[in-house]
Amino acid sequence: MTVTRTTRLAAAALAVALTVVAGCGSGDAQSGGGDAPTRVFAADNGEIKIPVKPKRVIATGYAVPALLEAKAPLVGISTWKRGLPMMTTEDRKKYDELPKVAGEQAAETNYEAIAQADPDLIVIGVPKPVLADIDVKRLQEIAPVVAIGPSVPSAWRELSRKQSDAAGALAGFDAARQEYEAKAKQLADKYKAVLPQLKLGHVGAYGEVAKGNFQREFDNSWGTNIAQDLGAKYYGQVKVKGGGSKDVSEYPSIEELPTAFAQADAITYSVKPDGSVPPAVKYVLDSPLWKNLPAVKAGKTFAFRYTEAATYRAAMKTLDAVDQAFAPLLKK
Repeated sequence: MTVTRTTRLAAAALAVALTVVAGCGSGDAQSGGGDAPTRVFAADNGEIKIPVKPKRVIATGYAVPALLEAKAPLVGISTWKRGLPMMTTEDRKKYDELPKVAGEQAAETNYEAIAQADPDLIVIGVPKPVLADIDVKRLQEIAPVVAIGPSVPSAWRELSRKQSDAAGALAGFDAARQEYEAKAKQLADKYKAVLPQLKLGHVGAYGEVAKGNFQREFDNSWGTNIAQDLGAKYYGQVKVKGGGSKDVSEYPSIEELPTAFAQADAITYSVKPDGSVPPAVKYVLDSPLWKNLPAVKAGKTFAFRYTEAATYRAAMKTLDAVDQAFAPLLKK
């Protein structure tokens, strides 16, 4: 009896010790009751316990292209029309095949469809302010929810990595990032003698013609951040920062065009993936004020396609487009 009692006490002590070790560190893997191992993940909506290796993932918003590229185990996605022209054939095929459980807007979330998909993780890729349009508590009744949304446009690099990490798909992410970084470095070397010396301005695609304004983008905005990886530098900064993308772009009236770009050695501007000019940009290009800008008179204007890239694979197309646009700079 004494031996049996001693053995049981030792076993109990060992069990307690193992429990303490398993609980150490908020990011450590944990498991219990025979369930899959879990870990605590820091998201926009708090510290969330998620599976270490999710098997059935729902993705919405910016998480859609990121997790398609990373080859995460997706079982449902929101629509992501803006990214379709930048998808590879393989990613587009997968996109078309997957059930659509939400629309372009966060408010267009189909909770019943998400429940029917039986996910073990839901990754919401919308900005923090937009979370108010989603019933997160309702989603949490279905599966763990991690909200990982954008701040400034250039943050897609960290954002897509974090989304891939949550979905247990970092291997696919890392491969795409390495390919992008190698190509960006090659192009930066190609333009190092001419591009860093220029003071650049950028006309974005989100100006409001009806209000008589245009979008000026600075460093780290949609139209500029990938060109920066080639050595481009956009001078100036937002006068009054409004948070998110409004920290890196502003909307002056068209009458302010001469002042905005008076110092620009060259001006870049956003066009659609097919090369056509969006209305907000055409409004600027058609203005007599545009034609009198020093950079325009000098023939130093360059159109950028694929300015909405939000993943490394999509940004490869942007690199090619920026290279093509800047090619005349290398001609003597």
